[in-house]
Amino acid sequence: MKILALESSATACSVALCEDERLIAQTFQNSGLTHSRTLMPMADSLLAQCGHRLEDVDVIAVAAGPGSFTGLRIGVSTAKGLAWAGDKPCAPCSTLESMAWQLAHMDGIIIAAMDARRNQVYNAIFRAQGGALERLSPDRAIGLEELEAEAKKLEERKILVGDGAQLCYNMWQERVKDLYLAPVHLRWQTAWGVARAALELARADKLVPGEQLAPVYHRLSQAERERLAKEQNKQ
Repeated sequence: MKILALESSATACSVALCEDERLIAQTFQNSGLTHSRTLMPMADSLLAQCGHRLEDVDVIAVAAGPGSFTGLRIGVSTAKGLAWAGDKPCAPCSTLESMAWQLAHMDGIIIAAMDARRNQVYNAIFRAQGGALERLSPDRAIGLEELEAEAKKLEERKILVGDGAQLCYNMWQERVKDLYLAPVHLRWQTAWGVARAALELARADKLVPGEQLAPVYHRLSQAERERLAKEQNKQ
């Protein structure tokens, strides 16, 4: 099964082409350019350089959230466009689970954390064993202190991954035992992780048509929060 995967949930973006669990090619860019300018050209170039066409791809996968509101919308819209052209099934992948798959070979507890500002992170917790993942919590937005309390109860080695990993490590390292940062080259979101998460969705028969793809934010945007606050103040 060939999977074309897109990752644009944070400041960097990447595209990967995989066949089952094998990575064929991946391109990664953290240039500061907007994903709307880079993501589709990266996908077109990667396929061309691999000697493949969109028609050769079986599944379009995308990091559907949580993450940057704008980045998620760009990724999901791009995936919809690619899927529509060839009537391809899609895999709406958890950004957090996708990051955890990059560390599935490192047995222990994986704490995926993306900086959500306002003293919160987007988070999910997994147990990695024998190259497989067991989910221990749902994807969520959670306060740093609340997540620290959960981490303290986990007796196994704990590995932090994601752009919120350093934030958590700096805050917890003196109070949480057996806490480690993921290696730098495995710490950030990549399209390979999305492809690996997509393979699990395909095996579980959880692929969806392109028109059903939608970002999963897990929290209201700042504009929505400010609007609600204004409405409450008027009451």
